[in-house]
Amino acid sequence: MHIAQIGTGRVGRPTAYSILCSKIADKITLCDVKPGLAAAFTNELNHVAASIGLDVEINFCEKNDDVAGADIILISAGEPRISGVKMSRRDLAIQNAGIVKNISEATAAKNSDAKYVVITNPVDAMAMVCKKYSKADFVISTGTNIESLRFRFKLAQTLGVPVSQVTGWVGGEHGDMAFPFWSTTKIFGLPVEEYAASKNQLLPKNEITSYVKTVSKFIVDNIGGTEYGPAASFRDIVNAIANNTGEILSISTPFRFAEISEPTFVGLPVHLGSNIGPSLYKNLIKSEQEDLTEAAKTIYQTYSKAIENLE
Repeated sequence: MHIAQIGTGRVGRPTAYSILCSKIADKITLCDVKPGLAAAFTNELNHVAASIGLDVEINFCEKNDDVAGADIILISAGEPRISGVKMSRRDLAIQNAGIVKNISEATAAKNSDAKYVVITNPVDAMAMVCKKYSKADFVISTGTNIESLRFRFKLAQTLGVPVSQVTGWVGGEHGDMAFPFWSTTKIFGLPVEEYAASKNQLLPKNEITSYVKTVSKFIVDNIGGTEYGPAASFRDIVNAIANNTGEILSISTPFRFAEISEPTFVGLPVHLGSNIGPSLYKNLIKSEQEDLTEAAKTIYQTYSKAIENLE
């Protein structure tokens, strides 16, 4: 399994490290246009491989069109949010769309069978850019998978239960319009409302939803950026694809809405493996489906503005 990581910055490095340590890849290519960065990080990862006794080929390049023969391409190159500045991920769309377009076009010819996983923010709109310019069959964004992990943690903490006994997903936009699918949420296999009632516990849905939406800003302001949580989330996505697990992850895939003129990438729980399987859309209650539509409209608007600027 050959995995290429394009962009070895604050998110790309821990992501590649997590993938390496999980022994998913036989070969890893690291690419970054900043002179020396990918080469230096390649040395770091080779030292890690020596530590854990892992025989894996790790290469680097500084041109996107030097990436060749990859099975999975992760795109994390782009401008990040700035700590201490009030800004949405959507504010990065114009500048990052050009970067994603260039990567998608540059890698398409030499990676004809590659599956693309877009990490660059705003991820949902950027996945649509990647799909348009790479013309690849398999393109997803990391969607709301990290929000789903944050949701399960906060719910487990609030109700005082092991996080391993919490299931449930967050969907919509990776950003301001992310929201929990409460109808999918279970504790010890019981619907969350039923479980909370059986223990005479309050279920502060607004408080939990607020945490999911705001904790990344708290991390960005105090650390400079989110790193290890997203990296673990992205590793889970790559593992599902590489090992064809078919597990349910809340990623962003093309979905057709009657109100939108073309398929729009929006976060939904999806059975993910070597192919993009069915989603849980039909399992959602009507209000959740309506919220999903509104999130998709916003994503499509962000994408449309980015494309207008490119063309």
